Amino acid sequence: MSIRHGLLALLEHGPRYGSQLRTEFESRTGATWPLNVGQVYTTLSRLERDGMVAQSGEDGAGHALYAITEAGHAELRTWFATPVDRSSPPRDELAIKLAMAVGAPGVDIRNVIQSQRHHTVKAMQDYTRLKAQALAAIESGGSAERDDVAWLLVLEQLIFQTEAEARWLDHCEVRLIRLSATADRGAERPAAASLIGSPTPPASSSAQGRSAASAPGRPTPPT
Repeated sequence: MSIRHGLLALLEHGPRYGSQLRTEFESRTGATWPLNVGQVYTTLSRLERDGMVAQSGEDGAGHALYAITEAGHAELRTWFATPVDRSSPPRDELAIKLAMAVGAPGVDIRNVIQSQRHHTVKAMQDYTRLKAQALAAIESGGSAERDDVAWLLVLEQLIFQTEAEARWLDHCEVRLIRLSATADRGAERPAAASLIGSPTPPASSSAQGRSAASAPGRPTPPT
């Protein structure tokens, strides 16, 4: 996540002080990626060092204000115009966990998958409810409409991400079933059964995800 560029984008709307930037950043993203004031001021110091921002006096309460410079505007334009690099994807804890669970002594990888699927579907339900609330806020109008639209985009990314994760978990379980069946049919891969165990048919997470869309209530955002 680029806190650096996020702060530059907020500063395009005018000078801000640290805690104000933190509040606006979290409002725009629905506090999905919470910041602390220390992170904000550390980033501002680096941006100032690099000539991207400059101090611009104080507000009435004595808060030091920061303003974006021409170099900061240029950096921001470049960031918006440059695709996010996917050639070196970030480490994914779930993928690493399943990779390590294969053949781990005393670990039933099917249980690991089932537990994660339950959590993933629950997250999908929560995000779907929050999306309904964001849409209702946008339709009602109001001064916070820009932040509501931004939060809606973040929520929809999270929904697509959890849907993809649920499909991948189903795929992993089907893959394990097929490998186990192959091991049962012949002695050429006797180790497969011990690595996988005796899998059971996967639950349909996609159906659970679809039923979540109409669930009422205001959930606590997943952490």
